[in-house]
Amino acid sequence: MNLFVTAVSYAPKLTAPEVQRLRTVLAASGVALEEGTTTGDTRFEVYTADGSFAPAAGPGQEAALAGLRRAVAAAGPAGGDLAIVPASLRRAQRKFLIMDVDSTLIQQEVIELLAAYAGKKEEVTAVTEAAMRGELDFAQSLHARVAVLAGLPADVVDSVRAEVRLSLGAAELVAAFQAAGHVVAVVSGGFNQILGPIAEDLGLDYWIANELEIVDGALTGKVIGDVVDRAAKERYLRAWAAKEGIPMEHTIAVGDGANDLDMLGAAGIGVAFNAKPAVRAAADAAVNLPYLDAVRHIAGV
Repeated sequence: MNLFVTAVSYAPKLTAPEVQRLRTVLAASGVALEEGTTTGDTRFEVYTADGSFAPAAGPGQEAALAGLRRAVAAAGPAGGDLAIVPASLRRAQRKFLIMDVDSTLIQQEVIELLAAYAGKKEEVTAVTEAAMRGELDFAQSLHARVAVLAGLPADVVDSVRAEVRLSLGAAELVAAFQAAGHVVAVVSGGFNQILGPIAEDLGLDYWIANELEIVDGALTGKVIGDVVDRAAKERYLRAWAAKEGIPMEHTIAVGDGANDLDMLGAAGIGVAFNAKPAVRAAADAAVNLPYLDAVRHIAGV
């Protein structure tokens, strides 16, 4: 079995010795690389090279790729990262990009912004961080955090929405995928009241989050319906990709917390964006730069 892969290395600055070290490490791992190209801008540079990989007989493609990624995990450049991507995904005519929202598409955690209006920001932040590390059940932790919002006037939602900022490169990433004819979706453990206007402004193809209950002009401290947890995120990925007729092998998922792990594992490639250590360890690739549009180089867009 011969696998065709693409090595994508990115950092604020890529030196010739770093590129050569990358090629040497990949060659030692059995990857025959073609000549590569270096592109980028003032924020970061990207080195991309196609290659083939002939693993020992036995494991399937997924296991072989996982083994290769482990073998070259430390080969990335200083201050940057290395991604090994199936060439079939990078060359696919239609791709499906799905992203988490809080601390991925946007820079903030919305529940923490809301909690600040209730004077509970530190308390809620501690619970959020534990949940994102996978130490707490997400649904239970969400109900506990939302409960502290009970009684807040509904217009705090508008105030929080005004505080939200897209991650650097987020709009550029969405625009690049859309211009190339690909599908872009987001799925969030946050709230529709915040996500809706953002999704409309970006022109996203699909989006879903939790719904804060509002009665008589005030938050009740409850969410309506089932919580969007890690299992739900994977279900939406599979359902939306199937609706678009895009095979899972041609999907890219991006997230930062434990709530994203099922989605990252199910996608053709799962990318950890400035993520918790456990998420970085489980993902197929990691972006530890502040620029979300680095993902387009991994995906070949």
